Amino acid sequence: MKSVRACVRAREPSTRCFKLSRLATTLVAVLGTLGSVAAQPRVAPDWRLEVVATQIPRPAQLAIAASGNLIVLSHGWRGDAAAEIFDLDPAGSLPLDVSRAPRVVIPFAGGPRRTVFGSLAVDPRTGDLFLGEENGNRISRLAAGRRMHDFAVGLQHLVGGGAIALDARGRLVVLDYTSPETRQRSESPLPPSLEEIAGDGYQGPLVFRLDPRDGAPLPRRLDLLPPLFPRAWTTQPGEEPLSRFISVAALPGEGVLLLDSLGQLFRLTPESRLARVARLPAGHFHRTNMAVAPDGTAYVSSGFHIRGLYRVSAAGVVESIARELGDPAGIAVDRDGAVYVAETALHRIVRLTTPPASPR
Repeated sequence: MKSVRACVRAREPSTRCFKLSRLATTLVAVLGTLGSVAAQPRVAPDWRLEVVATQIPRPAQLAIAASGNLIVLSHGWRGDAAAEIFDLDPAGSLPLDVSRAPRVVIPFAGGPRRTVFGSLAVDPRTGDLFLGEENGNRISRLAAGRRMHDFAVGLQHLVGGGAIALDARGRLVVLDYTSPETRQRSESPLPPSLEEIAGDGYQGPLVFRLDPRDGAPLPRRLDLLPPLFPRAWTTQPGEEPLSRFISVAALPGEGVLLLDSLGQLFRLTPESRLARVARLPAGHFHRTNMAVAPDGTAYVSSGFHIRGLYRVSAAGVVESIARELGDPAGIAVDRDGAVYVAETALHRIVRLTTPPASPR
């Protein structure tokens, strides 16, 4: 224990400290897996759960391609790459053993920034993948020909999980958060003249929306663009900052659905106002993911603290669909309404077949 404390205090950790850190990470993963195995998932009546893929190393994010295939962002077994990407066909014989399946390995960027990718969105028209840095400052685009480049930079704190999404028109919606602390850690800090103004200005979540086809020079500088939300960069005296948005999903049409760290679900109106839709049961919402079915029903994968799956109707009615999942992370809904969930602790992906939603 003393050795671990010494490594935490060290400014330049040694090789021994690195090995201790890797050992601690492995122990946490093993304990989490054992806890998840002990409790089998409990599924709501009339729902069916089946395993789609096994032996997939730490699946973090899911998306549905235009072909109907399942795109998976994985953190790999050894953590020696920024991401591993799998392209799986869930229509064949199940479950799929992914241990020998082909994958695209994305290496760490050169230099001191060894950031992993923690969020994913797939453009159904081009097949391009948008990848957001875990607790980072930028979003990259991986083209269908495996060409990769920075698409957007200048974010202050891009959380992992469902921090990016594509809407029906192919525009990318991005979540960020600004505060005095995040501005100090920003990849592109404000000049002193602007920082002095920002210090007394808005603090809270930011929502951006970008059109990848607008022909603007790349990478896009989000720190220089006006956000979709909020429209006013001021805070009234005594006003508390809004909670951080941790997940975003696109509704059919123009709407955007936002989930905050308190479990509150909001719809962002065309006037950039927040309309509360629902409140999820109390819990610690962290690394939470969200997806929307073709009929507008929202599904929330609640992360390793809550370990459940919720369904939220357009009218705001919340139902618990599954519980005791093994660290539910990424989530995706196909055109038939089937819900896919990545169980990170169990290194597998499950599919829940949804019954017809009851009218509300």
